[in-house]
Amino acid sequence: MIIEYPAIKYRHELKHKIHAGEAIILSSRLKTFMRLDPNANEKGSYFIHSLYFDTPDDKALKEKLNGNLQREKFRIRYYNDNLEFIRLEKKIKHNGLCAKRSTRLTKEETQAIIDGKIEFLLTSKDPLKIEFYSKLKGELLRPSVIVSYERKAFIYDVSNVRVTIDQNLYTYKNTKEFLKLSHQRIKVDQQWVLEVKYNEFLPDIVKKTLQGIARQTGTYSKFAKSRLMDW
Repeated sequence: MIIEYPAIKYRHELKHKIHAGEAIILSSRLKTFMRLDPNANEKGSYFIHSLYFDTPDDKALKEKLNGNLQREKFRIRYYNDNLEFIRLEKKIKHNGLCAKRSTRLTKEETQAIIDGKIEFLLTSKDPLKIEFYSKLKGELLRPSVIVSYERKAFIYDVSNVRVTIDQNLYTYKNTKEFLKLSHQRIKVDQQWVLEVKYNEFLPDIVKKTLQGIARQTGTYSKFAKSRLMDW
């Protein structure tokens, strides 16, 4: 039986490198008309932990570094220390637009994938899990890097705008310990990164708020930065 995906919606995505002072100013502006992400703690931020997959010849990394207009990456992600909410995600880039497919995983399923016990994916009847299984088998995808960072996220309903400010990018040597990040983390970068995602258009109120801060669109990649760490 063929299981089809629902239609996917592509979004605009802009990235900007900013300074710490700009991040403070922007956060103060955004919170006057946007709401915080529900994952946020009392300080307004939360931590993201992602396990990225790549081929033995580093296909995803090379496509990113080469600036390919069509590319994809698979990752498993959870927030803070909450192992009750884990997602398998496929990030898609298409001619400057982005999209994402996702599905839930249990802690036990995640550990099974890390251990190479993936047969359950094929029998799941979930199209993303089945595709992931085919890529694990056909392209020999395997865990390549853990990417962890702190995020503050703001949401605006018009055009489904999401503005995020990220800092404190870390990685870990042992990908097998993705679900128990007790081993020593390694600082990757001090850079603050502003990301802006939206559907059809960017509302004027958001544009005006970003003026003077988001000066130049960049190509910052936490995945690539972490993969290229000089161990």
